[in-house]
Amino acid sequence: MSIANASLKISNGPSLKVLPLGLGLMSMSGVYGAADEAEAIATIHRGLDRGINMLDSADMYGWGHNEELLGRALRGRRNEAIVATKFGQTRGPNGSIGVDGRPEYVYQACEASLKRLGIDTIDLYYQHRIDDAVPVEETVGAMARLVEQGKVRALGLSEARPETIRRACAVHPIAAIQNEYSILYRAEGDETLDAIQGTEIVFVGYAPLARGLLAGSLPLEEGADARRAFPRFEPANLKRNLALVERLSRFATVKGCSISELAIAWVMRQGQNVIAIPGTKHVKSVDDNIRALEIDLSPDEIAAIDRLVPVGAAAGERYPPEAMKRAYR
Repeated sequence: MSIANASLKISNGPSLKVLPLGLGLMSMSGVYGAADEAEAIATIHRGLDRGINMLDSADMYGWGHNEELLGRALRGRRNEAIVATKFGQTRGPNGSIGVDGRPEYVYQACEASLKRLGIDTIDLYYQHRIDDAVPVEETVGAMARLVEQGKVRALGLSEARPETIRRACAVHPIAAIQNEYSILYRAEGDETLDAIQGTEIVFVGYAPLARGLLAGSLPLEEGADARRAFPRFEPANLKRNLALVERLSRFATVKGCSISELAIAWVMRQGQNVIAIPGTKHVKSVDDNIRALEIDLSPDEIAAIDRLVPVGAAAGERYPPEAMKRAYR
């Protein structure tokens, strides 16, 4: 049984039909080790060829590189894609990461993203992290003006708590909420899904493969792979997490699918208007991931997975300590 498309509510126009499987582009900009640009663009094209229409970028992925890459990939194919990008995380002169939700920065960031992408309108524009120093009402108010100006079609929030979502929605409709969401790391995502139940808000689950733990192998690359700093990969935590992965691998074998297919299908089966956006920089992975659309999971099987890996069973925080301060605000 195929999974139904999601419906992304647009502020001024008909809703957009979105395949419940998107494509995360972050790894194409050196975050998980080196990436080949030709392969990355071919990966985007392969996704479009297979009907994957939500392409997820951000201005901080490669600090502009990712949006420029996406812009090059979309030449001649813009009408096939729902372009999602994000703003709000900043880099200081010393390389420190901050958050900026000031209205003036919202306008500046949007103009820069549009230029890098080479497009006139961003389909889905997220506040990437909530700025504790700026009321979310002010930030979303500025984002709403971008909609009025025709520069953005729909608004989203990434890593926002339920109370933050409610405050934002009081200013302007929020079309999508994005959280890390996988079988291993799902406490905040479950809370968010409960909060938006009964609304038209789309839930977008990023890192459905738990940063590679559920990919069927552990492809940490030598050198500049940011995942090496993630607590889930510290030796003691990794040992515990791999034991959970082994349970899921056995379940997937009995099911007749790969663990990655199982993990992605699980996310997409968590409700209506749920989209999983596994990230990759390889064409082959697009074909592997799309098979998850055909994996059916019964309520009994989903309950069995919950017993194998209860909420909170995974070891290690989702991000390094400093990044955790910016997450889920």
